[in-house]
Amino acid sequence: MSNADLARMIDHTVLKADATEDDIAKLCEEAKKYGFFSVCVNPSNISAAKRFLHGSQVKVCTVIGFPLGATTTKAKVEETRDAVSLGVNEVDMVMNIGAMKSRKYAYVLEDIRAVKETAGELVLKVILETCYLTDDEKVYACKLAKEAGADFVKNSTGFGTSGVSEKDIKLMRKTVGEEMGVKASGGVKTREIAMIMVAAGATRIGTSSGVTIVSAD
Repeated sequence: MSNADLARMIDHTVLKADATEDDIAKLCEEAKKYGFFSVCVNPSNISAAKRFLHGSQVKVCTVIGFPLGATTTKAKVEETRDAVSLGVNEVDMVMNIGAMKSRKYAYVLEDIRAVKETAGELVLKVILETCYLTDDEKVYACKLAKEAGADFVKNSTGFGTSGVSEKDIKLMRKTVGEEMGVKASGGVKTREIAMIMVAAGATRIGTSSGVTIVSAD
């Protein structure tokens, strides 16, 4: 895979709490320069990202219920509605991990479905935060995301106890089949790791190391 092709799979990401508008401007300039698929920013930075990317093909992605997934469904819906009104292109929502661990599957399903209904035609990725889940829970979470109409499953916020693993990406891909996307994130810092995840079934990469990845020989 060429670096240009790999770049088109990358959500170039800045989600740190202290991200400044200068950081967002730099993120967007890099995304335009290297041809990344999108920038992924916190909701308060959507407008700035849209402004800095004006006239480019780079999409804007945001996060919902981030990073814990423990806000109410109503809060996630309102956050999604606001993001849509600001012109976001894709939404990465954090699943309610505690509900999943409590086997409140109907709640998890409706939580995801409500966000998808609000997002409408926009791409919805569901972050499972696999570091907190057993393999059986990962499988069931993938199935719930698929049933709820999500477009992608994603392994990590990057804020959990651990990030990406080849095993998790393979399991997620096996569970959702070919119809859904799989996003690998959390510690994808090199081209080698990115390519391992692509081989495992990832169709999107979330990383703050996009420039390093696509600049590798």
